[in-house]
Parts: sequence; C-alpha cells; structure tokens
Amino acid sequence: MNQDFQHAAGEELEIITVRVEKEARNRYLLYGAEGKLLLSLHEDIMVAYRLFKGSVITPELLQEVVIKDMQHQAYSLGLRYLGVKPRTRSQIKQYLQRKDIEEQYIEHALDRLENENLVDDEEYARQFALSRMNSGLKGRLMIRQELQQRGVPKELAAAALSDVDESSELAAAQKLADKKSRSLKGELRARKNKLTAFLLRRGFPSPIVREVIRGVSWEPDHSSPEEEDGAFA
Repeated sequence: MNQDFQHAAGEELEIITVRVEKEARNRYLLYGAEGKLLLSLHEDIMVAYRLFKGSVITPELLQEVVIKDMQHQAYSLGLRYLGVKPRTRSQIKQYLQRKDIEEQYIEHALDRLENENLVDDEEYARQFALSRMNSGLKGRLMIRQELQQRGVPKELAAAALSDVDESSELAAAQKLADKKSRSLKGELRARKNKLTAFLLRRGFPSPIVREVIRGVSWEPDHSSPEEEDGAFA
C-alpha cells in the first residue's frame, strides 16, 4: 500500500484525516483530500515525523517515511519472534522472509537486533551446546549438526563445542547409557551393539562410546538362555 502510493506521488499532499487501523496494532491510516488513503504507518514513525492532521507530505518525505516504516515493521516482527525464545540470525531471517519482508529491510532489522545484543549467534551456540549436552544428553557431533541446521556458522559452532570439556560429554554419555541399557533385551553382545549404535546416533564420538560401554553395569536378561547358563560370565 505504501509503495503503490510512493510511485503515484508527484506533489505535496495534505493529511486531512487520521484513523486507527483496526486490524493492526499501533498503526494509523492517513487520508488526504476526497478520502484518498495516503499511508499506513506505525505510531512511532508517525510521531517521529509529526505526521498529524494538517501536515503536508512531500515526495521526498514520503519516500523516507515509507522506508522507515518498513524497517520498523521488520524490526518489530523480529523482536516479537525473539520474545518466544532465543533465535539465531538465520532463523530470524527465514521468519521475516516467510512474512514477505524485503531483503534490505530484513538485513537492517537483523543488524539493529545484533547491535542491541538481542541476537548473538556466538552466545546462542554456547548456551545451546551446554543445554543439549547436560539436559538433552547429546554428543558434540549431533550438537554441531543441530547448530548448523539453525544457521550458526561452522566456526562459531566449533568454538562453542570447544568450551565443552570431555568430562562433561563423558558424563552425559554415561547417564544416557545407564538409562538406555536397562531397556535393552537379548544377548549381552547384542545389547552392547544396540547401545553402541544408539550412543553414536546421539552424536558421541567413538572413543567416548567405547569407554562408556566398558563401564556399563549390565543386568542379567532372564529372557536370554545364554546368559542364564552363564555363557557371558
């Protein structure tokens, strides 16, 4: 709507009427002569440029106001998206693209969010890695993959994982193995193979998996005749 008016504008126009836009929060509709709709603006932009009843809009001012309003829309959408939980720059960009925001306004919004320390891929990666390993019980290989899926650059993902020491990863693997081993059935060799494959799928490196498997306290599976006969004693 704003851009259509921009192309048609060639002279100064006076704002005759200002009305609240019912379907959009904190936005106003500015009308000119004969009830012609001139602009739809966020109230912050309207106040900043003092575009009230009786104000005159020049073509140059119109172009500037349209750009500022689009920048504000992109920023507000990004801020609202961030309000749910932390996001990466890439995730916010994809969200704004789905909202049909133009690329130039997306980049402006992302830069502003970063400057305000509301978007920080490095800190996001660090917190994500710690959370996934400690509560999600996942290894660094899977965490790296998940970070990259969320648009975190490879170097930032690697840096975040370098902060996670091997003892923490080992502890996570042990906790997961202890829980999983109790649900496995069958011969001991088969259970070990199943647990090994499970831990590898969860992203734990092979050396840690081997160490964890050696330390598991296997409970007898009474459904397995071989173990009952003491074949694996």
